[in-house]
Amino acid sequence: MQTQDVLDEFRACGGLREGHFVLSSGLHSPVFLQKNLVFMHADRTERLCKALAEKILAETGGVDVVVSPAVGAIIPGYETARHLKVPSLYVEREGGAFKLRRGFHLEPGMRVAMVEDIVTTGLSSRECIAAIEAAGGTVVCAACIVDRSGGKADVGPPLIALATLDVPAYPADALPPELAAIPIEDPGSRRLSK
Repeated sequence: MQTQDVLDEFRACGGLREGHFVLSSGLHSPVFLQKNLVFMHADRTERLCKALAEKILAETGGVDVVVSPAVGAIIPGYETARHLKVPSLYVEREGGAFKLRRGFHLEPGMRVAMVEDIVTTGLSSRECIAAIEAAGGTVVCAACIVDRSGGKADVGPPLIALATLDVPAYPADALPPELAAIPIEDPGSRRLSK
């Protein structure tokens, strides 16, 4: 599956949006990937995650478990793990930091694929990886459906992306005039609890 195939999945269900959006990173962008409009369709999610699992397997030789950050990456993490035929765990925030909860644990040295949905700056991925390592896992790769940083996000371990885009993202105080003229939408969830 190529980048265009991934974007076609997003377009087909209205998940590729244009306008003025605040991303979960706090950056502003003219493009938003509404992943939940894709993940609500089992067939689309299966196609994407099967292709991601195949890339993970080809690049790592296999993993013992998939771990994803809650909440947005639980679905792609689970579906990717299903195709890798390994368990799927997730980390949640407790006291502001990601950690394994709900009885989840990792055996020391387990080979872990950290699976995300969309990477922009890599912050959630890095936080998830830190929690995995603190729990004794060895992160052999980070993987995502879409890397919208154009390959610039540094998450630590190798980043395996099903699609790579170079979508501009700007701090609020450095918006280009054409973006500043469009009303802002904040479709993400990171700021909902604040």
